[in-house]
Amino acid sequence: MVTELAKELYTAKATAVGGRAGHVKSSDGLIDVDLRRPVEMGGPGGATNPEQLFAAGYSACFQGALGVVAKRSDVNTDDSTVTASVTFGTTESGALGLAVALEIHIPGVDLATAQELADGAHQVCPYSHATRNNIKVTVTAV
Repeated sequence: MVTELAKELYTAKATAVGGRAGHVKSSDGLIDVDLRRPVEMGGPGGATNPEQLFAAGYSACFQGALGVVAKRSDVNTDDSTVTASVTFGTTESGALGLAVALEIHIPGVDLATAQELADGAHQVCPYSHATRNNIKVTVTAV
């Protein structure tokens, strides 16, 4: 099922040239970086890659969703962290794919409560909506 937007609030725009061995720049110029394949994928390393950019975006978006969900329970998440690990690999059919592991740490909150809040954030985060039923995403309170 495709989710349609009822109201557009913001559109981000970035242009890539040269793929994984190129350059990407956002329309406002705030992102303006070279791209290189990581050493683990046979590249030279020394620059960012699409998986790092995806991990940065997902962790930041999830952090925002966590704050929204936690506020409903009167839990402060100002000092919490969300770490996204994005793995690039092949699927059983041989296609290229991604998997994401999200680790959520909320200082001063027990693991059970942190996991409950993380699971709630996973239900409202736009990145989680975009990836749901498409790639494996694990959400773990640590």
